Amino acid sequence: MSITKSILGTTSMRAILAVMIGFVGLAASPALAADPQATAQVSSVANEQNQAAASSDDSRLETVIVTAQRRVENLQDTPISISVLTARGLENRRVTSLLDMGDGSIPSLSVKPFFTRPGALIINIRGVGVMTDSNQPARDQGVGVYIDGVYMGRPQGLGTSLYEITGIEVLKGPQGTLFGRNTAGGAVNIVTRRPSGKFRAEATVGVGNFGSYKSELRVDLPEFRGISTKIDAVVIGRDGLVSNPLAQANDYGEILRGGLRVAALWKPNDTMRAEYAFDTSFDESTTIYQQLIAGGSATLPGLPVVQAGRATRGVVGAPQEPSSGDQSGHRLTLEWDLSDTLKLKTISAYRELYQDQWDNASPTAFTSLSQSATIGFTGQSFSRVSTAEFVQDQTSHEIQLSSETERLKYVVGATYFVENVADNAQAFFTNRFTNREGTTSELLPINYAAIPYDRVSNVESTSVGVFAQGTYTPAMFADRLHLTLGGRYSHDEKVGALTIVNGRAPTVNGVTGPQLLDYSDDRFDPMVNLAWDFSDTIMAYAKYATGFRSGGANSRSLTYSPFGPEEVEVFEIGGKAELFDRNLRLNAAVYAGTYTGIQLDFSARYQQRDANGNILTTTRTTQEATNAPGEGDIAGFEFDGTWAITDALTISTSYAYNKVTIPDTANPFPQADGRIIAIPIPIRQTNTPENSGSISFDYNRPMFGANFTAHLSFNADDGFYVSRTDVAYDPVTNKVTIPSPKGDGGVVSNGRIALSQIEMPNGAEMSVSLWARNLFDSERLFWKGLDPVRGLTGFYIEPRTFGLDFKIKL
Repeated sequence: MSITKSILGTTSMRAILAVMIGFVGLAASPALAADPQATAQVSSVANEQNQAAASSDDSRLETVIVTAQRRVENLQDTPISISVLTARGLENRRVTSLLDMGDGSIPSLSVKPFFTRPGALIINIRGVGVMTDSNQPARDQGVGVYIDGVYMGRPQGLGTSLYEITGIEVLKGPQGTLFGRNTAGGAVNIVTRRPSGKFRAEATVGVGNFGSYKSELRVDLPEFRGISTKIDAVVIGRDGLVSNPLAQANDYGEILRGGLRVAALWKPNDTMRAEYAFDTSFDESTTIYQQLIAGGSATLPGLPVVQAGRATRGVVGAPQEPSSGDQSGHRLTLEWDLSDTLKLKTISAYRELYQDQWDNASPTAFTSLSQSATIGFTGQSFSRVSTAEFVQDQTSHEIQLSSETERLKYVVGATYFVENVADNAQAFFTNRFTNREGTTSELLPINYAAIPYDRVSNVESTSVGVFAQGTYTPAMFADRLHLTLGGRYSHDEKVGALTIVNGRAPTVNGVTGPQLLDYSDDRFDPMVNLAWDFSDTIMAYAKYATGFRSGGANSRSLTYSPFGPEEVEVFEIGGKAELFDRNLRLNAAVYAGTYTGIQLDFSARYQQRDANGNILTTTRTTQEATNAPGEGDIAGFEFDGTWAITDALTISTSYAYNKVTIPDTANPFPQADGRIIAIPIPIRQTNTPENSGSISFDYNRPMFGANFTAHLSFNADDGFYVSRTDVAYDPVTNKVTIPSPKGDGGVVSNGRIALSQIEMPNGAEMSVSLWARNLFDSERLFWKGLDPVRGLTGFYIEPRTFGLDFKIKL
């Protein structure tokens, strides 16, 4: 690996530092609690939070505040389909990273690791987002992830630990007007807690099975000379879920994540605010284990490589290391109240990302005889490692001018985003068999410096946008009608080069040299929304919107040829209601639209010759990407309901039906013999279940002079496909002969019980909680891949994990 790692120091030192911070914070808590003034300040903060979360009437339901329309407003007054997990909901589900939301807590949201790699995520909303490998420099995801208004340009690093946040808003797509590029599926808006200017300290330590541990420290410092400061530190670790028989190697499914965040809020006067935040984080987790579930037609080795149930130990020892990811960033947000109704806001950020990948998660999943029966397995290599490095930096700026008057609310603004990305990839074998039967093996000597790169590429992406959105309430119909119009102009550019393919400079049509990318596109995304208030607590709306996922190029290709953007156009009708003194909340939406220009990858086995006419041999298949012809369709229904049955018991339920239909598409690229297969084949939507739902029960009441809470949730779906094409298709009869397998559906449950507000000396409070994820230890093969020769492989969901957390608040 040759890309320079230049962001932070060693991750081991950062891990030690984070652990020390958390435990020192916990140890220091009693001393800090001795300050009675600090205790009074804590009470003030608690009161402010309770007032913000409570309704203005006798409602038992928590009022949910969102910023989906670039202004602070009640979820029930926002005429779009949006789901929210509040800070309380995240704590009850023990969500420590975005990857934990892959359990189906929000049904329309699908979060999955990219293949075996938990450090890079695949995020889909309404079935739109990612169908192929988006972990490449010149490719983007179709769901935008924002943290405090800053767009996170890469899926790498999204699995890192979350800091203290007030909520995660999932905005169903498209969201092209206010959020811009790469929000065809929607947007995930993460809002962190700002410095309060009042002293507050909170330290958490936790332990669990599989050697898991957690340490967190959150400190709000008192305001000093108009500046309020907040510090967050976190480290989370866990041993592997599947042991590696090789003693000196890491196990599969290990976790080590952590980070530090410092924010400072300056209020020079009543009309101006400036917030600066710096964060740095690391992720040193190992890949999840891929196992062979059933053999195919090929001869298998004598080793017991078939593991039909969830494995707890690998078949054979193989080298395995953590994939190391580091990222850091700076953000400066400036706000200026120009008048009582007019506000100016800017968000500027710079971020850096480094991610290396070590993927040897399938040492025996694809181990079948590839030599003659006479030789048998003797000398045959297996256990293929895929390594890669990925380096990115991004700079972004956004300016907003917003106004709220009795009749008109609007925001206008502009955005600028530029990123530089580079990657490389290598692949090699680490083991080989030593006998004909394939029952014994040895490690291969590896000279890492001599391993050629499979691919090397780089790109600079630039995006500029101008947007406006306004809501007008005419002086008629008793102010019940609200018309919202919006639009965004976007200009995207990508300039880059593919410099190595299969260990050498690419040769195309006899010319050897870097393959250059020069892509640009302009577009306009409109939005129209008409809402009607039937009463103060019941409203309905109709919405039309478009959004897009930017075009780019496939770095697994030979030519680095550009493909165009994909676009989603949706009509949506929805309603929101709070009934029975706002103790029952019902939100629903139905949508339908078109999905065009869908980005698809196809095998391209080019037969290429060098300048002397000699046929070039390759070590792997190249891929090219194209836009599917014609129009696809998306349609669905979403429902969220919350019922506060009593002061103590609340039931929440949600359901989503998401259907994506993609037109049959032919592979337009030549194969090894120069032939083009002109027969269109069926294309499946991937990584999204068609039906998914969730139900949760929350119980809260005073007990033993403290507060007792209990949470139990059940998340269900009917499984999803990971392959966009079937295994075998007969072009003559237009019949699928071997269908692609679908991952198992089923139910996963999470639970938590806690005793909080336990009074301690000097005004401190303690909480103790017992949590479990996959409470009933469901064994679901959520990912399935089929090769008729090699067999059926897959990934199981994580087994039951549980633990105990202790928290002290000041």
